[in-house]
Amino acid sequence: MKVVIQRVQEASVSVDQEVVGSIKTGLLLLICFEQGDDEATITKSIDKITKLRIFDDSEGKMNLDIQAVNGEILSVSQFTLSWDGSGGHRPSFEKSMQPQEARLKYALFNRELRGRGVAVKEGKFGAFMKVSLVNDGPVTFVLQF
Repeated sequence: MKVVIQRVQEASVSVDQEVVGSIKTGLLLLICFEQGDDEATITKSIDKITKLRIFDDSEGKMNLDIQAVNGEILSVSQFTLSWDGSGGHRPSFEKSMQPQEARLKYALFNRELRGRGVAVKEGKFGAFMKVSLVNDGPVTFVLQF
């Protein structure tokens, strides 16, 4: 499982020119499920993401997590993250989880995030999406579980 985490002032995702999810202060997550990812992987990722202290405190230091700033999450599935860039110049996505299974894992991931008390908006799994954001910082992290 790979997750690109971007701290944002705002973000939205559109499908067919219709906004399907938008947030203000919070995190934009680009999520890729790979073969072998299981519920333990999801739990580990959610523990890490919800506890990341990447928001500024009153002294301008990254000390606060998503809940401390009443932030939201915009969760977007992105299977293209499975390509590691090695080999040729044409991306291969053979490490990606099969779409049917990945759809279930994505739904579980978002449900578990909400279960931690975080407001979660979503993109549309499997759709061609347009993602807009105002990266705050910029602050961006790439995590692999």
